[in-house]
Amino acid sequence: MNVLYIASLLIFAATIIAVEKRPSKIGIGYPPVIGGIVCLVLGITPLRDLIVIWNIVWNSTFTFVAIIIYTLILEEAGFFSYVAIKFVRFAGGSSRKAFVLLIVLGSILSGVFANDGAILILTPIVYSILKHTRAPRSLYLPFLFSIGFIADTASSPLVISNLVNIITASYFRIEFVSYAEVMILPAMVAAATSLAMLYILYRKSLNFEFKQEFLPKPESVIKDRVIFSIAVPFTVFLMAAYAITGFFSIPIAFIAVPGALILLGISGRSRTINTLKVLKEAPWHIVYFSLGMYVIVFGMGYQGLDSQLSSILVYLSGLGSFASIVLSGLLFSFLAGILNNLPSVMIGNLSIAHAGLSHNLAFANVVGNDIGPKFTPIGSLATLLWIYSIEKKGDIKISWKYYMKVGSILTLPVLLCTLVTLWFVTAV
Repeated sequence: MNVLYIASLLIFAATIIAVEKRPSKIGIGYPPVIGGIVCLVLGITPLRDLIVIWNIVWNSTFTFVAIIIYTLILEEAGFFSYVAIKFVRFAGGSSRKAFVLLIVLGSILSGVFANDGAILILTPIVYSILKHTRAPRSLYLPFLFSIGFIADTASSPLVISNLVNIITASYFRIEFVSYAEVMILPAMVAAATSLAMLYILYRKSLNFEFKQEFLPKPESVIKDRVIFSIAVPFTVFLMAAYAITGFFSIPIAFIAVPGALILLGISGRSRTINTLKVLKEAPWHIVYFSLGMYVIVFGMGYQGLDSQLSSILVYLSGLGSFASIVLSGLLFSFLAGILNNLPSVMIGNLSIAHAGLSHNLAFANVVGNDIGPKFTPIGSLATLLWIYSIEKKGDIKISWKYYMKVGSILTLPVLLCTLVTLWFVTAV
């Protein structure tokens, strides 16, 4: 093990700790940029590879930022609040029905509007609904934890559902429809298993009748009628555009970014939507987080990590397709849980390509890095942002001990069921 390899591991560890601890409340994008610069200065990552790295990250990063901007505009218009209130009213006051319906809503939003968008939008909405309906404090944790859990575990059906998916599909040039053909069924199993596990875990707490008369009228939360009315058809149009342009190998960012700009232009005429606020809240830090982290990960791979992980993957592939998919997925989920899923998926992709293995392992990498992060609070940026948004309320605290305990109970069965389904889909 050479000195530069050890140095790359130390830089990576320091970067992850800085991202999680955020000393002096610095943005999460700055530690990877600093770590990446150190890797370039020390020669851990060759300077000539910067262009290669940029070619890998630009499409996925700008696609993700565009999707979040699009999601934030729809929320500013009141679209998601309207839908959530409708779902709760449909439950007829039953906390059990509302619990199930909000988890279903969370899985739909995660699939269509990305996990970070679903978590950041739905968490404050559900908190507000619980507060309006005079729900007991014992209900807050089951509802809010379930929203945070489903947003990640249900984020694999489409390329756009998770930055992990976008990075992997972009790296291996998997177009939109081909990706969906493989991942739709595993994603449905992941969502269904998550719902079942969450219901089993929290069912005894769900014995409260919501006071629906205290809920705002769904129509009262609509702030912009024009944006609200075009939300569904415009989303369907974008999905169709992603599918069609994928056949011509057009980068998905070429559709997502113009789509977000068009919606920004339409919302700019509104007096109720603050477009400057939307742009300010957009996850621009993801741009330099992705670039900086890839520089670090690329350097780790260049110094020997790719070869080590590739050897393990080659060995697992020799055990047969079932063992290869399931065990590789478990390995990727373990890496996601301890490293965070963005560097983990990057390392996984580089190692799969280095070993020249089947693209089926790329899908196992997606599953492992979409679901595996739920083992620990540091597994994904979405979870870190979710915990931060909850603790900002000041009256809810999710300890690491509680998260690890519940996360381990829920995550393993969901992960195994999804990986087995993925093996079935790829084997047929």
